[in-house]
Amino acid sequence: MLTTATWNSHLHFTATSDNGHSVPIDTTTEGGSLNQGMNPKQMLLGSLCVCSGMDVVSILEKMQVPFSHLTITAQAEQTTEHPKVFKDIAMVYQLKVATEFAAKVERAVELSHTKYCGISAMLSKHCAITYSIQIA
Repeated sequence: MLTTATWNSHLHFTATSDNGHSVPIDTTTEGGSLNQGMNPKQMLLGSLCVCSGMDVVSILEKMQVPFSHLTITAQAEQTTEHPKVFKDIAMVYQLKVATEFAAKVERAVELSHTKYCGISAMLSKHCAITYSIQIA
């Protein structure tokens, strides 16, 4: 796995993976740049959400749990001293699924965090990750 970050201008970079996908990473104008992409910590939280979400979708499909919607949010509190790191992360999983499948959804999210999601495994070594599930 290889990712390359190429500087564009100000604090704006483009990160490109070894399979040719790219994403802009930047910071706000108040932070001294162009506000043309997520900042690195927002990208990290997004990666956590997507990594876990991929697990949950795969597990629910294997469990034959029908669902029509999945949104995952992650909110982190940071330390005030440099380097500013996450103190904790709170995640919310919102799904449209029949309530009879609630236990399977809970199991899928639990398996993501305890067995499959590498991003969760790495981050949980440094800060607490909690989650809640909202079923509609």
